[in-house]
Amino acid sequence: MTVRVEHDGGTTELAVPRGANLREVLLAEGLSPYTTLTERANCGGRGLCATCGARLLTPRAPNHWHDRLAARFGYPRLSCQLSVERDTHVRIPEKLVWGGRTGPE
Repeated sequence: MTVRVEHDGGTTELAVPRGANLREVLLAEGLSPYTTLTERANCGGRGLCATCGARLLTPRAPNHWHDRLAARFGYPRLSCQLSVERDTHVRIPEKLVWGGRTGPE
């Protein structure tokens, strides 16, 4: 699978195995979904702290309660709760601590 990541340094394309966890893929490639503070103060990928947000630009139906809340209230999705099941395009949003809300994109 291909994961295209938009981040503050540009755009990076990654080849990853189907089913790979997005958070783990990003961290392995040095594309942290965290801020400087939350790089150390996070839940380790258990979906509890909401600090590893990434904007999913590939249309996908929310299938986890975190995803449903993100879609409803405009927050980024949690990268620790996303598996790469097909070619995917994501953006790591600019954050202060947690990913902020956005209006319609």
